[in-house]
Amino acid sequence: CFTSKETNTASAGGSVKFLKQCLKMMGESGGLDKALGTCKVVAGNPGSCTLSMVVDKAHTNGVGTLHGGFSAHIVDSVTTLALMTNEGGLPGVSVDMNLSYLKAAKLGEEIIIEAKTLKKGRTLAFLECEIKNQKGDVLVKGSHTKFIGS
Repeated sequence: CFTSKETNTASAGGSVKFLKQCLKMMGESGGLDKALGTCKVVAGNPGSCTLSMVVDKAHTNGVGTLHGGFSAHIVDSVTTLALMTNEGGLPGVSVDMNLSYLKAAKLGEEIIIEAKTLKKGRTLAFLECEIKNQKGDVLVKGSHTKFIGS
């Protein structure tokens, strides 16, 4: 999905289909992305996406809460998916990421991941992501800047 040169159609239906294909490919990979294969698409539009995921043992730290490093992986990957739902969207390369950890998610808890493209310029894209619990409390807030070339 992240190495594909195919462009997504700029429609909500095209975005949802594209996101589902990406998550399927991630789930079948052998690396860290495999852990994101448990995500479900809630919504997708050009420039944004919303996913849900139940925190599994593979996503947790030693005290049974969502691992901070895995949270960073979520922000990185899901903002990249949001970027790729833009017309002609390619994954780009990370330039900067910033995360604020506000509250923990526990093993077995369902989380909602909302990512959107704030601005896509000629060479840079500015993205943001919030990981929330089912009550709507923000657990992690992330910003991500990517170099996308021209």
